[in-house]
Amino acid sequence: MDEPVASADSGLRAATVEPPTFSARLQRILFGPPRDLGDRHLFHRLSVVAFLAWVGLGADGLSSSVYGPEETFRTLGAHTYLAVALAGAMVLTVLVISIAYSRVIEHFPTGGGGYVVASALLGARAGVVSGSALLVDYVLTIAISIAAAGDALFSLLPPVWHGLKLPTEVMLVLALTIINIRGVKESILLLLPIFLLFLATHVVLIGGGLLAHAPQLPATVREVGIGFRDGYTSLGCGGLLLLFARAYSLGGGTYTGIEAVSNGLPIMREPRVRTGKRTMLYMAISLACTAAGLIVCYLLWQVRFAEGKTLNAVLAERFSHDLGLGRTFVILTLVSEGALLVVAAQAGFIDGPRVLANMALDWWVPRRFASLSERLTTRNGIVLMGTAALATLFYAQGDVRRIVVMYSINVFLTFSITELSMCRLWWRDRRQRPDWTRKIRIHAVGLTMCVTILVVTVCEKFREGGWLTLAITGGVVALCFLVHRHYRALQSQLAALFGTVAQMRAETAPAPPRPLDPALPTAAVLVGGYSSLGIHTLLAALRNFPGQFQNVVFLSVGVLDSGVFKGEHTLVGLREQTQQALRQYVELAAGQGLAATSRFTLGTDLIAELERLCLETARDFPHTIFFAGQLAFHRRKWYQSFLHNQTAFALQERLHRQGHTLVILPARI
Repeated sequence: MDEPVASADSGLRAATVEPPTFSARLQRILFGPPRDLGDRHLFHRLSVVAFLAWVGLGADGLSSSVYGPEETFRTLGAHTYLAVALAGAMVLTVLVISIAYSRVIEHFPTGGGGYVVASALLGARAGVVSGSALLVDYVLTIAISIAAAGDALFSLLPPVWHGLKLPTEVMLVLALTIINIRGVKESILLLLPIFLLFLATHVVLIGGGLLAHAPQLPATVREVGIGFRDGYTSLGCGGLLLLFARAYSLGGGTYTGIEAVSNGLPIMREPRVRTGKRTMLYMAISLACTAAGLIVCYLLWQVRFAEGKTLNAVLAERFSHDLGLGRTFVILTLVSEGALLVVAAQAGFIDGPRVLANMALDWWVPRRFASLSERLTTRNGIVLMGTAALATLFYAQGDVRRIVVMYSINVFLTFSITELSMCRLWWRDRRQRPDWTRKIRIHAVGLTMCVTILVVTVCEKFREGGWLTLAITGGVVALCFLVHRHYRALQSQLAALFGTVAQMRAETAPAPPRPLDPALPTAAVLVGGYSSLGIHTLLAALRNFPGQFQNVVFLSVGVLDSGVFKGEHTLVGLREQTQQALRQYVELAAGQGLAATSRFTLGTDLIAELERLCLETARDFPHTIFFAGQLAFHRRKWYQSFLHNQTAFALQERLHRQGHTLVILPARI
């Protein structure tokens, strides 16, 4: 089989030929039955409309209003009069970044966000930096969302219960991992009521909080004016600007979910661009109103930090007490916040594996991360995201303020690279686009904002966790380059080693097809696409068993992975591609004087589908020996089994249990 190939789980038909094991039955219960790849409307059933995309992806942005404004307000200290100006800056920043990413959606409708944009416009190296930052960012998205959810929920409980916060957060991560493996749409529908509850309670809290203090608005305006004058007197203009910039930048967590929509375009209903832009609009309006409304309410209601409680908890308690709503409203508000933060972790589970899959298709990370499970989810990526998020929670002990610093740095690193990429796009096309100055303006403003927040956050919080984020991201970048170098070296070696056999089809004279005789000895050759490795496997089989075989059957599986599964016509294209490769193999065997045919299927689990094909072939051709190619490295390294599949060995074990022979032919590197 061609290397490297990733696999996951089943497809068109029941691929397992043996009775399901206990482990298989348990997975079916937890993750659901396989998707039907024969369903022509499968992609339509899996995609989501703008409203559901807002729930699954927009929740990341909206939920950041739970901890972003709080960090900003607490940074002000006694200078709370700056809250009104910061609320305006928040609204402006959300709108600028949202408009900029709407332009990204227009130019990159297949999704991928910062990684694809940077790779296309700034080059592969900039792309891998942006992609690595995104991967760390999405791990931290899960970690901070779950940690903040724990803070919100445990604000309702006495301190004696707070020792259970971290174990609860661990259970939430595990639960989200399982439901995301079941499927994105299923997980969104499951969490939809939570999203709606958050919207309802916060419309009441923010709207009621502003209206209740409307009569005191003139007095508040006077107090803010006095505060500005006193601050100007004591700090000076420069001091006020520095304080404002510091609070604005350290509240950068408020904007951290905006890019999720452009990254998650592949899950959206056609037309994707319109659906994505509408989702972005929903997110921008809801985030701007919620974040700015909360920070103004902190000022109006004179909210101050209380041990063991979030500022939103203090605000909800005061609001409920003054308006006589009772404890029930406080509970509903904080439960909805905690639950929405759990929903927000969805963005990490949805977009993180997709970025990982895009990087896998470009050979920056192991190819296995591009594979799809039988539920057509990127299971390997989901598990990696969940595991890394758990490690982060344990490291930070669930401390939101510790995680948010790490989180904001990578978010704005990616934002900055994306905005720079779009600026380069419009500058490059300025001669063809007369309106380029108007188009580039929003990206230039966004770039300035993002770089400012990034620089201030790194400088202010370098010793408080910023260094760790930069070190981890740098480590991921270095690892990606090592993986990429390995794959490129392997491709060069394959081209050099099998360059001569790859020309055999052109050199072989066409021959009329010979009839197959199932009673004669048959070689069943397992192949991927038409390639030098597949040709090598055929020739090695004939060379090692001279004159033994009269028939050749080529077996192949069209593997449905993240690079293939893009739309309604996915399966048609994959089927045609697989059939074309097999026709070339049959012609090659006919040129060698052999009777040849081929069989194939489509699926996501390469090993299970190959096993089924082999057993069907053995039934129809009783005297069959199976052959598979496997790369054999000169020196065995510990990481090779992770970077390359072990399909041949796994299939050999299965067929041996069934009493059939599979010969593995090494292709020495």
